Amino acid sequence: MNISEKYNLWLEKATEDPDLITELKSIAGDDDAVYDRFYRELEFGTGGLRGVIGAGEYRMNIYTVRRATEGLADYVKEAFPNSPSVAVSFDSRIKSDLFAKEAARVLAANDIKVHIYKELMPTPMLSFAVRELHCSAGIMVTASHNPAKYNGYKVYGADGCQMTLDACKTVMNNIDDTDIFTGVKLTDLSAALSNGMISYIPDSVFNKYLDCVQAQSIHPNICASSGVKVVYTPLNGTGNKPVRAILKRIGVEDITVVPEQEFPDGNFPTCPYPNPEIKEALALGLDLCKTVNPDLLIATDPDADRTGIAVPGPAGYVLFTGNEVGAMLLEYICSERTKLGTMPDEPITIKTIVTTDLVRAIAKAYNVRVIEVLTGFKFIGEQIGFLEDENKENDYIFGFEESYGYLAGTYVRDKDSVVTSMLICEMAAYYKSKGITMLEAREEMYKKYGVYNHSQNSFTCEGAAGMQRMEEIMSDLRANPPKTIGGLTVTKIDDYIAGTSQITQTGVKTKLTLPKSDVLAFYLTDNASVIIRPSGTEPKIKAYYTTTGTTKAEAAALEAKLAKEFSARIGF
Repeated sequence: MNISEKYNLWLEKATEDPDLITELKSIAGDDDAVYDRFYRELEFGTGGLRGVIGAGEYRMNIYTVRRATEGLADYVKEAFPNSPSVAVSFDSRIKSDLFAKEAARVLAANDIKVHIYKELMPTPMLSFAVRELHCSAGIMVTASHNPAKYNGYKVYGADGCQMTLDACKTVMNNIDDTDIFTGVKLTDLSAALSNGMISYIPDSVFNKYLDCVQAQSIHPNICASSGVKVVYTPLNGTGNKPVRAILKRIGVEDITVVPEQEFPDGNFPTCPYPNPEIKEALALGLDLCKTVNPDLLIATDPDADRTGIAVPGPAGYVLFTGNEVGAMLLEYICSERTKLGTMPDEPITIKTIVTTDLVRAIAKAYNVRVIEVLTGFKFIGEQIGFLEDENKENDYIFGFEESYGYLAGTYVRDKDSVVTSMLICEMAAYYKSKGITMLEAREEMYKKYGVYNHSQNSFTCEGAAGMQRMEEIMSDLRANPPKTIGGLTVTKIDDYIAGTSQITQTGVKTKLTLPKSDVLAFYLTDNASVIIRPSGTEPKIKAYYTTTGTTKAEAAALEAKLAKEFSARIGF
């Protein structure tokens, strides 16, 4: 079937959502617009689905969601033949509640019991529900921190971790065998609620989740006694209720919520990019800080798995990077648990390959084992599962990735803004009780372990042309790797798609132990590095820069030089 035939088929069949027909009619005769919606299907991978909301096979809509769910249902029925069940949650994005209900209808029609939250809930609470309710799988309808035009569909395994590669391949094959209009089973939502095939997740699950979060506290009473003051923004997402609930539990009474961003709104009217990694998303919060003067500004993304902060400084509020927050939390956890005698005998921390190597210096100081994994929190969750299989899950003390995702505890298997917000407040309160600011605590950490500077550039590559451009960039770097970057010599190249690590001076190659992934890492003199990879969830190619120096300014200047030269090298 050619693209024109697909377009006409959708005009005929996609009538259950009037928005889709309106959109299809509006692009009649626009060959480029039609092509972009039908030239390929949304790809189902370990991140599930993610795409622009709209009509067509390459868009997020009720039909692509139903088809994906039918593929998942076939997998679940085969893998869990006895009383299969799936937990479902959704965020504040446009049509998230609709997509969640459509997924539930498909599952129920396939005789799979559905546990669905009655209102929007964060991604970590989906992971928790899967484990707590002993489900066969889980679905989280979210596009995380992407702009408003996106939505997505993340799939979790029975362990509460994002689905494994092998399981995803099975689901993907099932999807390929399913006709998008005629191959999907569907039941009535009201009928399924009446007969018990679909049921709402009770409040007791929410409360037990908060109990598990609170159990990660190291100094449970420190916040109440310190008087720590917080400005918080959920960025119009799911964090508002659970984050405020956990902070109230630990005694943080002085919380001011950014009013324009307090309630769910999938249009994100005041933050087009609802990503706490981006300063612009925190603009209203920073403005509010000028009058409230809090000890902390905390921001969580729409599905409340990422957390960003800003703290007061001499010239205004200072944003911390994901690497800085993660390193400071690791230092706080290690230091205080060691003092209290609550560290496990063989403590473990987990980081991704693009996350700061400051982790290794901190871990060495406290005799903590470091496990390094590929980019993506699912690999951190996977490692926790491996530890659980060996009855060593309590050895895990903390894990994080540079993109503002953190987790203490093993009650969920994904990054969690709720526990992160709690621990950040607790850490700030602890330092405040000692007469130390967060900035001073950061500087003390750098004095102890050295200055590490990290940054990331994301280059947008949308549509068919963008996909091709990313492929060309990675191919060219493999065929013609740079010998120097920013005046520093490339000493080693790790190619995770080839599974090799090569010393450039000798040409000697060794095998990498991590799974294959489209990632290239260039290690340079002076402990610097540049890592590049296409995003698995966004139309972007990402470059990560690491530099070190005797001062922050020195390391930042070298990083700017690396970034400028490398960006030009890849054509941006």
